[in-house]
Amino acid sequence: MTRLDDIRQFLSGTDWQDAPIRPLAGDASARKYFRIESSAGPAVIMDAPPQLGNDIQPFIDIDMVLRDQGLNAPQLFKVDQSQGLILMEDFGDQLFFDLINTDPSREMDLYHAALDALDTLHKNPVPKNVTPYGPKEMSDAAALAPIWYAPGADPQPFIDQTYHALAALDWTSPVLVLRDFHAQNLVWCPRQSGVMQVGLLDFQDAQSGHHLYDAVSMIFDARRDVAPDVATNLLDRLRAASGDADVFDGSVATLSAQRNLRILGVFARLCARDGKPDYIDLIPRVWRNLQNDLAHPSLGALKSLVTELPDPTPHHLQRLRDLCQTAQQM
Repeated sequence: MTRLDDIRQFLSGTDWQDAPIRPLAGDASARKYFRIESSAGPAVIMDAPPQLGNDIQPFIDIDMVLRDQGLNAPQLFKVDQSQGLILMEDFGDQLFFDLINTDPSREMDLYHAALDALDTLHKNPVPKNVTPYGPKEMSDAAALAPIWYAPGADPQPFIDQTYHALAALDWTSPVLVLRDFHAQNLVWCPRQSGVMQVGLLDFQDAQSGHHLYDAVSMIFDARRDVAPDVATNLLDRLRAASGDADVFDGSVATLSAQRNLRILGVFARLCARDGKPDYIDLIPRVWRNLQNDLAHPSLGALKSLVTELPDPTPHHLQRLRDLCQTAQQM
């Protein structure tokens, strides 16, 4: 049987069993997505074959948590754990990313709605079954930069310095962090109301972490430039709620620096290992964000270390693309 046959068999007995199957844009993982539509309305299929290292259980678990907390995660209509298939609610095509590109005047309101959703999330306890994303885990993840973006560099100093910076933050009130909270994973659902207007996607990597992490990942997006006045307004809102502006600014810079180091490595790895070259085009933005983070005085030691990484010059980016060509031929 082909994978399409597996999906057809999975749909048997549902309202979508005879519906045409159309591919949707995928993401950075080994998952694929399909849209189907019948008289029952549209739905989405997540195709996450276990043999490719996928595990859909975390998605299912976090989906249930978010829905129980009054947030808008997709309703799951059918699940086949052994096949790695999920039939779920279709939020439609109104991604924040696309809406803002079409009408920049909506950016402020959409991002504040996303912060409202995070506020609701943070009022709820962290589920007991999630793993921590604290200084140890985050500093290990930052090592992806020297490993993949600058192969041959020693990752241990990056681990040590990132850990030192992160350990200085306040970790006494952890929250559930979705860890991929940005404009391409947020869908506007105008038929809903309140925080339910913000449809949430790609939360299977959620862990217990710092309450500013998701907001930082949205404001300092690796995939788009948030308008400076919007970013300032969002940060002012968060700073006002923090109670200590200096602590807030240091926390934002540190969390963002760690995330940007990790993403440098992730995007390079997606090319070199997985044969996905488009992510290389995003690296200069990630690098600019990182340099802005490292301007904070508390990150001087990490800034000195990052100077050992190569700038994302056209020459270096082409070297990474050359590795991608090798991966595609394997």
